[in-house]
Amino acid sequence: MTIPRRSSTKRITQADVARHAHVSQSLVSYVINDNAAISIPVETRQRILDAMDELGYVPNITARRLRSSKTYTIAGIIPDILNPFYPAFERGIQDVAEQHRYDLMMYNTDSDADKERRCIDLLVQGRVDGLIGVFFHVTARDLLPALERNIFVVRLEAGEKPTGPWPLDNIFVDNTAAAQAATTYLIQRGHTRIGMLANQDGPSQYRLQGYRNALQAHHLPVGPELIRVGRFDTEGGYETMQQLLALDRRPTAVFASNDVMAMGAMAAIRQAGLSIPGEMAVVGFDDIPAASLVYPALTTIAQHQRQMGQRAAEMLFERLDGTVPKSGRNEQMPYDLVIRDSA
Repeated sequence: MTIPRRSSTKRITQADVARHAHVSQSLVSYVINDNAAISIPVETRQRILDAMDELGYVPNITARRLRSSKTYTIAGIIPDILNPFYPAFERGIQDVAEQHRYDLMMYNTDSDADKERRCIDLLVQGRVDGLIGVFFHVTARDLLPALERNIFVVRLEAGEKPTGPWPLDNIFVDNTAAAQAATTYLIQRGHTRIGMLANQDGPSQYRLQGYRNALQAHHLPVGPELIRVGRFDTEGGYETMQQLLALDRRPTAVFASNDVMAMGAMAAIRQAGLSIPGEMAVVGFDDIPAASLVYPALTTIAQHQRQMGQRAAEMLFERLDGTVPKSGRNEQMPYDLVIRDSA
């Protein structure tokens, strides 16, 4: 019996791509390895990328890593994979990583200090070339082992942070100013007794300060009974809102530290038989996708998460390309108050 030969498919090489794009093989290599030292016209680079797609060229990642001593991988560290804020932020990082032909690994820490440090320990072992992190507990000093091994770091922070001489970059929205704008809007709508749903971790303390600033600027008392601290999720919002509703003089409006807390609060308000915004106005923070879909649609602060993820990744690749000064940078991103039906 004759065994039929298995048909073989020729592996597409860089030479094939070069012929198809009508360029030299060295130019193809520069594009594949994202060599920042070589200036390649945008049209030529795109023609090479199109040729790679048309031919189905798959770069040999292992060989690429051996040649350059790079992993061609970056990491993202987030505190809560269930919070809808973070997928859009991660999507922005991925957009830029793919443009640079890098892989992206994501880690979830559950806002736990030990998990944050374990992630750093794993990455210091040489698994990545850089990382973008949202840390509630890890400090700049904790990141030194990574920085000393030329693993560059970009942090999403709640405000401007000192960077020192290290190549540690921060991207941030002015959470205090944004929270003050949200609370001021409620005051301008006639509310004088405004509750605040806060959290002990991360940006919530900056947002709490913005809430206080707005009340003080309008000569309104900052009643400690109106500030309730709970988890950064819907259950936390539901439970802390119930506490506010149980007060003898309950507020007429509430500002929540994030949108998922605000949605939990809305559930508690409806359960109490109150109307939104007629008897209780609600404002959130983040503008997650569901904010415009809940009823009534949620008034909130938009942080433009995908844009922030993209810029954080761009800052990281500027480090990897060696095109920025060695000292750290702080870059402020915009926010907007999105007015909808809940307030």
